[in-house]
Amino acid sequence: MTSTPHRLLLLNGPNLNLLGTREPDVYGRETLADVEALVSRTAAASGFEVRALQSNHEGVLIDAIHAAREDCAGIVINPGGLTHTSVSLRDALSGVALPVAEVHISDVYAREEFRHHSYIRDIAAVHVIGEGVPGYARATTLLIDILTGQADG
Repeated sequence: MTSTPHRLLLLNGPNLNLLGTREPDVYGRETLADVEALVSRTAAASGFEVRALQSNHEGVLIDAIHAAREDCAGIVINPGGLTHTSVSLRDALSGVALPVAEVHISDVYAREEFRHHSYIRDIAAVHVIGEGVPGYARATTLLIDILTGQADG
């Protein structure tokens, strides 16, 4: 492996700070802290560390994406509602040229029609949709497999 940093950026978008209490029938009872701990454990098993950020503000997420190009090997992101609305978030992810894993707790394709479109889908190397919080671990593992040459990206 080259000098690629052994760090992932975990980004969670708007309203994901409410995990555990927001619509538990859709999103479950696990909290954002549970998500962050799961991703950190999963990444650590392969020698990676994780920098985690959640924000309800698009610009904060974009700034974190820009900063990731300096010291991260890839990005795991659940953009929340920005998935369906933000060309700017997509452009930031595309612009830093890091592999991206897109995660959604619920099955967005089984929900309202407006949730079926993702601005992130065509630039993400990994997609994990509708697997609940455990989907974050699978997305992290798949992204690490790409980063370490164990899978195609």
